[in-house]
This record gives sequence, C-alpha cells and structure tokens, in this order.
Amino acid sequence: MNKIIDIQSLSVGYENKPDVIRNVNLSVYENDFLGIIGPNGGGKTTLLKAILGLIKPAEGSISFFDAGRKVNSLNIGYLPQINQIDKKFPISVQDVILSGLTPKGRIVKRYTHSDKELARSVAEKMGVEELLSRAIGELSGGQLQRVLLGRAIIDNPKLIILDEPNSYVDKLFETNFYKLLGEINKNIAVILVSHDVGTIISMVKNIACVNGDLHYHAGGDISSEWLQMAYDSCPIEILGHGALPHRVVLQHDHSDHQHD
Repeated sequence: MNKIIDIQSLSVGYENKPDVIRNVNLSVYENDFLGIIGPNGGGKTTLLKAILGLIKPAEGSISFFDAGRKVNSLNIGYLPQINQIDKKFPISVQDVILSGLTPKGRIVKRYTHSDKELARSVAEKMGVEELLSRAIGELSGGQLQRVLLGRAIIDNPKLIILDEPNSYVDKLFETNFYKLLGEINKNIAVILVSHDVGTIISMVKNIACVNGDLHYHAGGDISSEWLQMAYDSCPIEILGHGALPHRVVLQHDHSDHQHD
C-alpha cells in the first residue's frame, strides 16, 4: 500500500521546551486508520501541528506522497478539539461546512450554487442537513462535531486528522460518530488522536503511542505489555467491557510538561 506521509527522525519543540517530541519515525498509508494515544503532555498535539505545517521541526523531515509520487503538500482535513471553537461566533452550519473548501483559482472566496449543493450533500451524509441555516451556537456538542467533520471532508482530502473528537459528547453520539468515521475511512485515511485507548482500539488499523518519542504497532491487537512499554512511566490497567478490552491510564503526574 502506498504511503501518503513519511516522517523521518522528527524532533519538534518550543522555545521554553525544545524537545516535546524527539526522533519520531512514522508512516501513514492510503486508507490508513491510525490511532495516536499518549499521556497529556506527551506531544500528540505537537506532532499534529508539525504534520499540518503549523510548527517547524527542529530536526528531521515530513514528506508527502500522492499515488506513490512525492509531492510538496497534501490535502488534509482537520477536526480540532471542540473546546477550541468559539460557539458565539455568528456563523451558520452551512458556512462552517463551506469554509472547508479551497477556493480553486478564485481570488475572492465566493461560494457558487454547486458549492452550496455540495455542502448540502455533505450535511446530509453527516445527518445535519436540517441544521444548515442554524447558528453554531445553537448546536449540541455532538451536532457541532458532525458539522466540523463535514467541514473536514468537503474538499475531498487524502487524509483527515481528528484531535480528541470524543471530548464533550455523550456515549450514544460517540458510537454513531465512529460508525460515520468507519464509512469515511473507506475512501479517506484517518489519524485519530485520543486519550481514550479503549474507544479507538476497536477502530484502528495501526496505533502509535506518543510520549516524547513514538512507539508504533501495526494492527489493532494491542497487548498490555506493549502499552506498558509505550507509555513508559504511565501505569496502565486493562479492564474488560464485554467483548471490548478497555485500557485506562492510571493516575500519574506530568506537571512538568507545558505543551501537548
């Protein structure tokens, strides 16, 4: 299977903490579903920012590929943590979804009739078609997540990145949301960051633990021994919930980390 992202010897940090992640090597493949786990402060969000080009690596490289050929950039859809969204901002559901479109060849971002029809089609897929004229401040957490997911996929990206999508939503919505992600993953690669190991382990094709460095495991059959090694100083307990193993990070102190 073709790679779409190849990360080699990547180190990224900030002025007051230069080594948030160090010597990271990672490949993401076409139609991959990569789960990224790790403790708070371990560097998950820093890795995402580097992939999205929002922060410059101190060392190493991030390469992008399309159909096996190296390219300068990749069309990536991004679903941020919901607490980063200003729900008081006066914008409609339709305009949020449309904002995910790249204005191909247009100097001014004016949406055409076909753009709006595409937004309606995406909203229907997300189950939010009846909310298109609503302001985002009127939405529940679950409805807003679906709208943001619609925004992430409207431009037909090669990859979507989701940062803690199960935050602030109830379990029923979460189950339906992951079913939707499974459908999307038939055509689009997914990187899903989550602190909830048990939830993503039932979904992912491959998994990586980021805790300063990166441990990669191909396949979703994760042992407690691998998790213990990957998390290093963060003790892990495995609980059983029916047929789904649920791994929980026990209480630990990462107060010295200032960035995630």
